Amino acid sequence: MASAAQRRIKSISYAKYGYMFIAPFFLVYCFFQIWPLIQTFILSFQGNGADAGTFVGFDNYATILFGSGEGMGRRAKAMQELFLTSFKNTIILWFGNFIPQILLSLLLAVWFTDSKLHIPGVGFFKVVMYLPNIITAVSVAALFMRFISNSQLSAVNTLLLNAGNDAVSFEASAVWSRGIVMFIQTWLWFGNTMIMMMSGIMGINPSLFEAAAIDGASSGQVLRKVTLPLLRPMVVYTLITSMIGGLQMFDIPYLYHTGAGKINANLRTVAVFVYEQFRAGAKVHQPDYGIAGAASVILFIITAALGILVFRMNRDEDEHRKKQERKALVKEYKKQQKLAKNGGLGA
Repeated sequence: MASAAQRRIKSISYAKYGYMFIAPFFLVYCFFQIWPLIQTFILSFQGNGADAGTFVGFDNYATILFGSGEGMGRRAKAMQELFLTSFKNTIILWFGNFIPQILLSLLLAVWFTDSKLHIPGVGFFKVVMYLPNIITAVSVAALFMRFISNSQLSAVNTLLLNAGNDAVSFEASAVWSRGIVMFIQTWLWFGNTMIMMMSGIMGINPSLFEAAAIDGASSGQVLRKVTLPLLRPMVVYTLITSMIGGLQMFDIPYLYHTGAGKINANLRTVAVFVYEQFRAGAKVHQPDYGIAGAASVILFIITAALGILVFRMNRDEDEHRKKQERKALVKEYKKQQKLAKNGGLGA
């Protein structure tokens, strides 16, 4: 028989030490993440300019979505058009960089993980392709401004002028400016996405590929019938994270302009719109904190809704059905246990 001291030692819980170790992270997270989020919701219901700090209900949301908010006057319609244009730019820029990014990353991941190809220097290529991801956005924006921009000193315009052609105003063209930003975003992130796809492919049981090869499946059939279906969780994860980052795109669209303080209208994203409302007071009017907060909350709701939609579209219906059946069985079992217990007490 175990002694009292042994039983007391066995009953000691060390969970509190684990909570002590993770407490600093949660404290920092609450201070720098949770409270700013709460404050953003509070600001979205407050007035702007001279009415800052006063509760105005959903006026800021009405201004952004319908151009009919109280206290904004003629600026309400202009603010609505500016927000909707910013949201359209955000969607265009995100789709324009995500689609080529995921296709290129998936293609490279399949190549680098195919044991039949025996590509030499795979480790070197992976490092080189991942390097852009660790460069700061400011540095990348400065690099491409020197390479291709409105400035006659940019590399492309210098070549055009030396060849006897006129300099091109790349930033004034919606196609050129958006295309350049899409290319920059793809170049920055495809290496990270490629590594994620490679980790997903290497996590697939090799015996499945061997069985497909024995059955005479071609490379395309293996990709469509084996790799992509089993890679779906990783693709969904990449889609969700890319969507969150894409809808919050700020650095490159904000920095890609030659003129000081001039935001390219074709590159104004929702994040840039929010930043402008915080900084607008220096030149035009007092900061519109309420408008900025409402725009942030709307972006949060849209992101959450799209995330839920993506999860529902990509979930395994058979597994979901089995899970619902298990829940129904557990519920029925508990119900029967409760009825038996009540019947025993009544007897």
